[in-house]
Amino acid sequence: MNSASRTNSPPVVRSVHGIGVACGLAAGVWLGAAEAPTKLVNSGLSPYAISLCMVAGVFTARWTVPTLLKGTRQVFADLSEHRHLIPIAILAGMLWAVANTLTVFAIRDVGLAIAFPLWNTNSLVGILWGRLLFGELKGASRTNIAKVVLGALAIVAAAVMLGFSTIHTSGAHGDRAVGGVLAAIGASLLWGTMYIPYRKAYISGLNPLSFVTVFTIGELGTMLALVFALDGGTKAAVFHSGEIRHLLFWLFLGGFVWVIGDLFQQFATKYLGIGRGIPLSNTNQMWGLAWGALVFGELAHADATHRLLVVIGSVVMICGALAVTTAVATEKENSSMREALVRECARYDLDYDRVIRTYAGEVPATSATRRAWWDYVILAAAVGVFIWLGINARIPALAMNFAWVGVLAVILLASAAAGAWLLWKTTKFS
Repeated sequence: MNSASRTNSPPVVRSVHGIGVACGLAAGVWLGAAEAPTKLVNSGLSPYAISLCMVAGVFTARWTVPTLLKGTRQVFADLSEHRHLIPIAILAGMLWAVANTLTVFAIRDVGLAIAFPLWNTNSLVGILWGRLLFGELKGASRTNIAKVVLGALAIVAAAVMLGFSTIHTSGAHGDRAVGGVLAAIGASLLWGTMYIPYRKAYISGLNPLSFVTVFTIGELGTMLALVFALDGGTKAAVFHSGEIRHLLFWLFLGGFVWVIGDLFQQFATKYLGIGRGIPLSNTNQMWGLAWGALVFGELAHADATHRLLVVIGSVVMICGALAVTTAVATEKENSSMREALVRECARYDLDYDRVIRTYAGEVPATSATRRAWWDYVILAAAVGVFIWLGINARIPALAMNFAWVGVLAVILLASAAAGAWLLWKTTKFS
């Protein structure tokens, strides 16, 4: 049956706003923690090498987590049903890889304190694309529009304040500052645009866990191409230098942590849309600062002005997140979302009722539920890689407060457990 014929009486689906909010906030916690390994940028590794090593960890995680939660049979069945989205997912991975490399250049040239707020303006880029391409906020009340737009602006403003709170230790290089700023802005534009494939995939009914397994092919392929083309080719130090072996574990770990945050961000984008999900996940600036200040002592010698910026920036960011959190979509706005969904169903001849229930996490898992033997091989290989890298790892020569490492690690695990439990209870990770 043609999908358009179903729009007059759309199936009743539950609200997924609360699920999306929980995922967005959990994403912020994990994405903020993933920035800690970027301090290794001063280790002598090139930005391309750092990004490639992190992407290798990302690749490992993007296959391990979906395999652990759903099994590859379900992932492949989902991808087979949505073959038209495979090139889109690969393109999204390519955009991410380039953007991630630009952030490493930005951190090297202007420091994390300046670069982080600049690339977090991707939420504003995402709001624009969401409105233009998917009708987000179309039909929304003035109150909800104000909450989303002003909340996102507040989060960006807070990120700037939190960034300036550590600018006295950023170590920016004047001769490369312009390039660093441009790199951070470029990352913002690419990451903001990357959410277009995300949203397109999810309103077509593709599961986020399936999307990321293809997404990572674009990531890894692009990073290898960049290293071969711009960082020495097959003679690049990242392939031959034994001196960097002890750093690989931390970069892999950073990539793995980033994937956990990104998975929550993917579910937030699915259930809230770009305009709401991305600003919430961009609270990672506050958590990134927590790691920098509490673990690495970035504010140990800060004056009263910089400490005041931390307090004000944190309060503003919390208020911005609360504004976005309370902007629950109205029926008129949901109708606009359904119009976008109908267009996707008509374009690719998809079953509208099934897609909209999948969008709301109500479609039962595919019949391919029995795990394949290779699932266990994938999981064992991932564990083996981390054990091998861990054996060769050394704690970087950075002053760290391990008590705060423990506290923040507990927060990480608690947020992941709460988010995963909510997703499993309500959607079975659909």
